[in-house]
Amino acid sequence: MFFVLSKTLDLLVDPWWWVAVPLVLGAVALLRSRRRLGLGLMGTGLGLFTLLSLPSVSNRLWQALEADAVSTMRTDATYDVVVLLGGTVAAYGATPDTVSWGDNVERLTVTFDLLRQGKAQHVIVSGGRLRDGLPTEAGYLAGQLEAWGIEKERILVEPEARNTVENAERSKALIDARGFRSVLLVTSAFHLPRAQGCFRGVGLEPDVLPVDFRMRAPGADGHWLPRAGYFDDSAQALRELFGRVTYRLTGKAK
Repeated sequence: MFFVLSKTLDLLVDPWWWVAVPLVLGAVALLRSRRRLGLGLMGTGLGLFTLLSLPSVSNRLWQALEADAVSTMRTDATYDVVVLLGGTVAAYGATPDTVSWGDNVERLTVTFDLLRQGKAQHVIVSGGRLRDGLPTEAGYLAGQLEAWGIEKERILVEPEARNTVENAERSKALIDARGFRSVLLVTSAFHLPRAQGCFRGVGLEPDVLPVDFRMRAPGADGHWLPRAGYFDDSAQALRELFGRVTYRLTGKAK
């Protein structure tokens, strides 16, 4: 039930709807000779699109997302297990035999370095099926780690999770079954607060390592004109913010 609710809300809070709905309603109002209402609605839609397309707005949203992502990793520790969350594979670029990595691939490369350097003894790779005809994301991640030389017996595959709540629930089951005590959670900085809350929600308090930072210094971006790419960035940031609220209100994250 929560999976369906979260995906429905994810669609509804997509800013494309905030732009498209006023534009469509405005066009209908104009066709019905309600000029003032129509222009107001269309101006609202265009105004929102312009605002969310500004680099200054998009970059500040990303900085806000990542501001609370602080590493608690102990550099002198050897962890029993590092948990690598999915979200790294581009589902529509991958084939059954060839993986296509997405924007969050730093989650994988950092985890590999931790294993290679002996900072963690085992890894849990968590991620379910991406689409019909493809392996699970956990399968892709495990395969890549093995190809880079990580021993198969060090890799625990969790191939069922469809969202962050299920990542936490199913990872906890493996952690409990294997008796792991020291746990390190690796994920993107923008995703870390929600992921950390989900792991707390199932009774775990792992150390955390945020990676894949997108916006540490908004002022360093010299662009100032609206661009479609920044609108997409703003949309992703707002969806993550709404996701955090949803997870907390439903009690799935603490």
